[in-house]
Amino acid sequence: MFTLLVIIIVLAFIFDYINGFHDAANSIATIVSTKVLTPFQAVVWAAFFNFTAFFISKYIFKEFGIGNTVAKWVNADFITLEVLMAGIMAAITWNLITWWFGIPSSSSHTLMGGFIGAALAHAGGLSGEAGDVINYSKVIPTFLFIFFAPLIGMFIAFVITIIIVHLCKRSNPYKAENWFKKLQLVSSAAFSIGHGGNDAQKVMGIIGAAIIFYEKNTNGVVMDFNTFVNAYPWVPFTSFLCIGIGTMSGGWKIVKTMGTKITKVTPLEGVAAETAGAITLFLTEHFKIPVSTTHTITGAIIGVGATKRLSAVRWGVTVNLLWAWILTIPISAFIAAIFYAIIKLIV
Repeated sequence: MFTLLVIIIVLAFIFDYINGFHDAANSIATIVSTKVLTPFQAVVWAAFFNFTAFFISKYIFKEFGIGNTVAKWVNADFITLEVLMAGIMAAITWNLITWWFGIPSSSSHTLMGGFIGAALAHAGGLSGEAGDVINYSKVIPTFLFIFFAPLIGMFIAFVITIIIVHLCKRSNPYKAENWFKKLQLVSSAAFSIGHGGNDAQKVMGIIGAAIIFYEKNTNGVVMDFNTFVNAYPWVPFTSFLCIGIGTMSGGWKIVKTMGTKITKVTPLEGVAAETAGAITLFLTEHFKIPVSTTHTITGAIIGVGATKRLSAVRWGVTVNLLWAWILTIPISAFIAAIFYAIIKLIV
């Protein structure tokens, strides 16, 4: 059982790393497309603030609430190490597929689909109990924010852009653009903090569920998520470190989609989009709701583009993104069920 636990922890950190380079585009796409920083400078900037989020979550929020939510997506009776292993393997697989094709899908919902799909496969042998697998009080808010997060990001970005344009309508265009290029450093840093604080905790949730299961079934020690965090402080630290290292690796295919294909972004609009995305992520972390940073920043970029005219948004690209979002959970769940069946044959 210990070997399986170690494999899950290693796979979780690999997923965390992949999440970093998969979602690097979210925080650097606009800053690269507006030529404020070179791609290399941008990933270093974003990675630093991804890791900085650890200290903000620990010492300002004083908890890792999103990790606690993720650990409870599935009811404890249906969590086993095999379930967690299958779920994380499915999440890694779908993340790599979407990265390869340059699709900015959600690492969060990939993980949720994988976790739930593997648990449902496990429950398939328990007649009449499959409906009890999902902890709906934790899953429903996460699911609803597939739609709410981009809408909130879109609305906030739309409002911020309108306000900025109104305040700066008499400014010297050249001076204003230079100011917004500098402000983009601040807004992208804020979004990177939101990204790290949100996404690194998801891996903590999976590792926490694995260790809590292991301690109970091996050592007879019953612990809740907060006890786990205090007993294993290296887990949150390493989770934030891995996502930062992943961001350093970039994700240039998705940068191209996010920075140029949805709508053309100026420094002013980049500031508005990133600020709106950061506000949305800070709000959802406060309420302990795991959301997709991908969905959030995509909604914000659309909100910025819509202030010019609706035709400024390339809706064909956006519709393709929506399809990827909708399909992520069921496809990840299906892949996880296959992995679970294979793992049960081997273990």
